This record gives sequence, C-alpha cells and structure tokens, in this order.
Amino acid sequence: MWGGRFAEGPAAVMRAINASIPFDKRLWRQDIAGSKAHVAMLGATGIVSPENAAAISAGLDSVAAHYAAHGVDEDMALEDIHMQSEARLAEAIGPVAGRLHTARSRNDQVATDFKLWVRDAIDEVDAALSGFQTALLIRAEEHADSVMPGFTHLQSAQPVTLGHHLMAYHEMMLRDRSRFADARARMNLCPLGSAALAGTGFPIDREMTAAALGFDGPTRNSLDGVSDRDFAIDYLTSATQCSLHLSRLAEEFVLWASQPFGFVALSDQWSTGSSIMPQKRNPDAAELVRGHAGRILGCMTALMVTMKGLPLAYSKDMQDDKPPVFEAHDLLALSIAAMTGMVESATFRTDRMRKVAEAGFATATDLADWLVREAGVPFREAHHITGRAVARAEALGVMLDAVPLADLQAIDPRIDARVYGVLSVDASVASRTSLGGTAPLRVRAAIAAARGGET
Repeated sequence: MWGGRFAEGPAAVMRAINASIPFDKRLWRQDIAGSKAHVAMLGATGIVSPENAAAISAGLDSVAAHYAAHGVDEDMALEDIHMQSEARLAEAIGPVAGRLHTARSRNDQVATDFKLWVRDAIDEVDAALSGFQTALLIRAEEHADSVMPGFTHLQSAQPVTLGHHLMAYHEMMLRDRSRFADARARMNLCPLGSAALAGTGFPIDREMTAAALGFDGPTRNSLDGVSDRDFAIDYLTSATQCSLHLSRLAEEFVLWASQPFGFVALSDQWSTGSSIMPQKRNPDAAELVRGHAGRILGCMTALMVTMKGLPLAYSKDMQDDKPPVFEAHDLLALSIAAMTGMVESATFRTDRMRKVAEAGFATATDLADWLVREAGVPFREAHHITGRAVARAEALGVMLDAVPLADLQAIDPRIDARVYGVLSVDASVASRTSLGGTAPLRVRAAIAAARGGET
C-alpha cells in the first residue's frame, strides 16, 4: 500500500505485529457499510463519476456476499479488514476500486467502523438485558409472597420476599441499560470525513454519510474524530458495571445452591458434575459468570491504560483498542444468557428459605417498631428491650413469636398480646408497605410498573 515510499518490505515479525486482520475481520459488515456510504457520497458530490460510484457499490456488495459465504481470509500481507476489502474489491472490479479511498484515510475509516460495531453491540446487549429482565419479572411475580431471609453482613437481618429480592436485580439491569443507552447516544457522531487527522480538501458532504450510517451528525473536530476512543471505553465501563451485577447474582446462586443454604436447585442444564465425586452438583455456570466479571474489568483497564498517554491524533497503539472490546462483549453476552437461563429454570426451595427466615430472629425489628408505635417507647429504648427479648428467646430455644407473653412482660410490662400480630415472618413482610418495600402488594406493584415500562 505504501510501496512508493519504502524500498523494502516489512520483516516477518513486523508483519505479524502490525497485522490486525485476525481480530478486526469482525468489522467486515461495518466496513462494507461505511464504504458504501462513502462512495455514494463521492458519486453524489461529483468527486467520482456516477458510473464509477455504481461499479464500486456493486463490487462492495459482491465482497460482502463473499465474506458472508466464506468468511474473511486472514492474509497477513493485507494487514487489516480495510486493505483486505479493498484488495477483494480490486479483484472484482479492477483499477476503478482505487477511487474508493478518495477523501478518506484508514484513520477515519476504522474509527467509523469501530463506532458502528460498538453501536450494534450495545443494541445486542440491550436486547439481551431486556430478556433477562423479563425472566426476573416472571420469577418475581411467581414468588411475590415467598418469604426468605434478608441479609446484611450475610447474617439474617429481616424477612423479605424472594420476589422483592429478584426485583432488586431488575433495578440493577434498568441502570445498566440506561448506561448503555447513554453511551450509545453520546457516541452517535460520525468520524467519516475527518480523513487522516486534518480533514480533506475534497468537497465532501459529511452530513450525507453521517445520515446514511444512522448517526445524528458528523463529529465536529477532525483531530478528535480519528483519535477518540471514549465510545469504546464507555462501552467497557457499562459492560463492567453490568458484569458486576451479574456476578453478584451468580455469587448468590453459588451460595444458595450449597447444602448449608439449600435455597435453590439449579437445573441440569446449568450444572456440572465431578470427575471423582458422583454426588456433586456444581454451579459451574454461575461460577464462570462470576469469573467473567474479572476478565471484563481487565478489558476495561487494558484499553484505559492504552489510551491514557497518547498524544493526538492517531497512534498505532490504538490498533489494540478492539481486542478488549470484542472479548468483553463476548463474555458479557455469555454471562447474560447464562444468568437468564439459570433464573428461568431454577427451582427455588421456598420452604427452606422460610425455615431459615424464621430461625434467625429476623422479626426483632418488628418488635422494636411495635414498642415505638403502640407503647410510645423511644426507639433506642425499644432496641434495648428487643435485645433482651431475643436473648430470652435464645434461652428458651424458640422463635420470638413463641416466647410466652409473661416472659415478654417480665422484660417490659408495656408489651401486650397484640404484639404477636407482628412477630411472624408473614406479618413482618406484609407490614413493609413503604414505597420500595418488600410487602407482597408492593412487589406486585413494582412488577406491574416494570412491565408498563418495558421496551
């Protein structure tokens, strides 16, 4: 491509380190789309003749058909997807193919292709997250009344419902989708026409190419247009946050599937066995989702470190922008699909959940609240009284709602029989009717609201 300037070809190692075709071949659809938009603009502005523009466009269609049928050859001499496509175009239509690169550099070409790919990736992730949210809603509605222990510090804290617990992850997915949507909106300006770094002297129509490719408009500075990779970092930060949320649920499934918890049985589809212990049923899918979060975080860090000290405009370091994005996207897609499948097929052992919720004095706060509400006791004093009641229950080996009234009144005479109306786990969850609370009626209202806002 640059043979006019160089007398010798590259060394073998230089050719290997310089080539990006093994990974950027994934951009072929975006590269063809960008080239078709560019040549249509060249024809419309008279920079190339209508006949040449039509021939190039038809030739690009034939190149795309070849890629779709046979894949992209990894010809290291052709270096990247852009040179690969140009060479195939020349094979298809001859020397006129050389007019395609008029008023364009690989710098603005790759920036455009990569933006198009990331934009498509965001749309794929959004659709997958929407499906995951649907799975969460279905299971949350099924278990809007199912009592389970709520934890702080992984200690039984207050009873909640499984539906409420699952809806917490639905909220996380809403935020994740909003982050991806923000990234998509912010990136949607087209670099094509920035050329190498300074723009071009040809009378191009950047608005035309931007519109043809679905962008809101062209980028406003040619230096920034070719050197910006914020859109890729935005994608990776959004992917990292999403993977952390998926990892938290995966970790809960790992814990819940263990014998000490016994809260969930994962289906055969999402479990594996042991090569030596036939009784084992391992939550490997959940563990891998948990592991993927670390790798996705690593991808984000890799690109940030690559970009942190680069002067304007383009540097070859930026060729390494795509592998971490591609890797993170693949891992995130697998993680979302796996978590969706696990949520859809899991058998929640609600009897076990209820038993644990009842065993941890999880309604102690309800006793304290009752003292404040019904006996006018200051909360700090009520907290102390409740602590003594819990100690008495422990001494008797019973739950709070089984402590005899005489024992409770010996602790504080202001307690009366009405207190038993709040000491069961069902009464506790039913009483949490504040906005965002765990009461089943609130859970169902949240599910209805979420379904009303589904896109």
